[in-house]
Amino acid sequence: MNAIEDNICTQTWRTIGAKLSAPRAILCVSAHWVTEGSRVTANLNPKTIHDFGGFPAELYRANYPAPGSPAIAEEIRTALKLATSVDASEEWGLDHGTWSILMHLRPAADIPVLQLSIDATTSDFMKLGAALKPLRDQSILIIGSGNIVHNLRLVNWHRLSDIDYAFDWAREADAFVAEHIKEKKWDSLQHFNTFSESMKTAVNSAEHFIPLLYILGAAYTDEPIEFFNQTAVAGALTMTSVRFG
Repeated sequence: MNAIEDNICTQTWRTIGAKLSAPRAILCVSAHWVTEGSRVTANLNPKTIHDFGGFPAELYRANYPAPGSPAIAEEIRTALKLATSVDASEEWGLDHGTWSILMHLRPAADIPVLQLSIDATTSDFMKLGAALKPLRDQSILIIGSGNIVHNLRLVNWHRLSDIDYAFDWAREADAFVAEHIKEKKWDSLQHFNTFSESMKTAVNSAEHFIPLLYILGAAYTDEPIEFFNQTAVAGALTMTSVRFG
């Protein structure tokens, strides 16, 4: 719903986007594209994918017509070559993990946007993220789109409108991850499923946590870290975001 709402999260994305220098391209690792092996979109004109159901009609009319770039897709494949092989794909487009954020972060939709799939065959996501690091120096903005806390089975749908409502275990897990990021204990977060019961409950849907691991791999330990949108939704979701650089 963030795509069509005016709330604290979307306002913050717009504020950050307005301050950012325009990158040459945006690469997004979204929780909503999981494949056997790694794939990168190589469409000239990636479609807007509405990969959800049961929401208002306005959400299905949302369109994010950013261009793609086969040439930049090849740059991404080359960057990842030492870590893994990557297939270029025109079967996917921009799913809501990507466009629901970029509609606010980059509303003009005027620069190439590509997606990199989550590789279901590996557990070393930070290694893949580290291979992407040189792309940052080539003016490619890398975004990981998911949630630190994401447990749809425990969402309290009757409290969707309550501002910053969260269960105790959700706050505990969210704070745990934030502290590990601040203290640069990034490698340990790859073992998210071995931590406390609060973390196991928070990350019951691992694909929503994994994009963060790609970003931690692509981050430099000596660059500024900024947290924003540290709010919760319906008890069992958090919107906590972190910016490196």
